[in-house]
Amino acid sequence: MAPIIFVLGGARSGKSRFAEERTCAFAAKEKVYVATAECHDEEMESRIDLHRARRGAGWRTIEAPHRLAETLSAEASDDRAILVDCLTLWLTNRMLADADLEAEYESLAVGLNTAAGPVVLVSNEVGLSIVPENALARRFRDEAGRLNQKVAALADEAWFVAAGLPLRLK
Repeated sequence: MAPIIFVLGGARSGKSRFAEERTCAFAAKEKVYVATAECHDEEMESRIDLHRARRGAGWRTIEAPHRLAETLSAEASDDRAILVDCLTLWLTNRMLADADLEAEYESLAVGLNTAAGPVVLVSNEVGLSIVPENALARRFRDEAGRLNQKVAALADEAWFVAAGLPLRLK
């Protein structure tokens, strides 16, 4: 079974950079970046550009804002390492599409458990701050917590990154 590595952290914590380093540590012939973001404005476009520039050459990017489990099933192989960045953006996309989240989580679990090559997943920890003021934001916080717990339980390694410092959880 291929390793699953879960990297959790807050905004601008250094989690993506750490996840990129973990992905590069695999002796895979190919590095695949699975992007879940959808670009709707100039600010998000700038964020995406910064991520691309930091990764540099040598990565193949697949945009999968909705069909994450299917993408993992199609792309995972023993000669490539996959980085998914990030689960909370994917969750946002699926919530806004009014998807059955439990079914989505189950499909993701199946995709991870059957992946033929290493998969590194990035997610935001959003449950450490104040309780959000509106129902949608509270639901998102709660669903992100559920999703993070499910992925962490499946993972061979789990890391929490704060201020650029990784802390091994599992």
